[in-house]
Amino acid sequence: MRKVGFIGLGIMGKPMVRNLLKAGIAVTVYDINAAAVEEMVKAGAKSAATPKDTAKGQDVVITMVPNGKIVESLLTGDDGILAGVDAGTVIADMSSVTPTQSKHFAKLAAEKNCPFLDSPVSGGEPGAVEARLAFMIGGDEKVVDSIHDVFDAMGKSAIVIGPNGAGSVTKLANQVMVNLNIAAVSEALILAQKAGADPKKVFEATRGGLAASQILTDKAPKMFNRDFKPGGTLAINLKDITNVMDTAKEFEVPLVMTSVLHQIMLSLKISGNLMDDHSGIVKFYEKIAGVEVKTQEA
Repeated sequence: MRKVGFIGLGIMGKPMVRNLLKAGIAVTVYDINAAAVEEMVKAGAKSAATPKDTAKGQDVVITMVPNGKIVESLLTGDDGILAGVDAGTVIADMSSVTPTQSKHFAKLAAEKNCPFLDSPVSGGEPGAVEARLAFMIGGDEKVVDSIHDVFDAMGKSAIVIGPNGAGSVTKLANQVMVNLNIAAVSEALILAQKAGADPKKVFEATRGGLAASQILTDKAPKMFNRDFKPGGTLAINLKDITNVMDTAKEFEVPLVMTSVLHQIMLSLKISGNLMDDHSGIVKFYEKIAGVEVKTQEA
């Protein structure tokens, strides 16, 4: 039986573990949140006291945590993954970090003779629940092929982009496209609302044309129905866009629209909206336009 150690039982991690268990994979879990661990134990997972214990005797160790600083602490602490992992165990970081961080983690793993994959995901909580995540992978394709059943249990696609770091930069590119698209939908619906058109009707009229996108389909209804329960929080997306800007600075890439988006997100942080879904980007435009995007239909 395939054995996986899984660290990070947040909004994404828990449904990912559930889908691994459904696929008949033995999962050992760790998180600082004892209640989340207990929930996964009730679902069929085993618990471990430390990341070191989580890594022992596994085929794959997965980390799914908020940022690169946490990933490094999980890898290198006295009770960390690298202190307990067996040579040959695949370490797959599914967190969203910078490509430079992923390359660093790969070097640390190599010192223990462990293959490393940066394999961040796209799909949000709905994708995690429905096992339709898209994995963007940096690393050795042969390694990915050897554990494809693990990816298949949690998602619909697992594409190797290139060497270590390539998966992480692909996730950053994904976040640029997603969040700028949300900002564009926000601006469009603000304009429609201010001019007296019902944003739901505008959505229905445009989603069948060239403006159609998954973002329009998923996020516009959240805006005009005032439903900002997060599938992906503004906090997580601000972290990702901050990583985008740091990476752009490192490689001297001007990102004009993304830099404005970064400022919009910082403004939303100051106004206390970080735990909204990222469709809450519309709230920035509502504030400066003096109008609320809301359908008049029941």
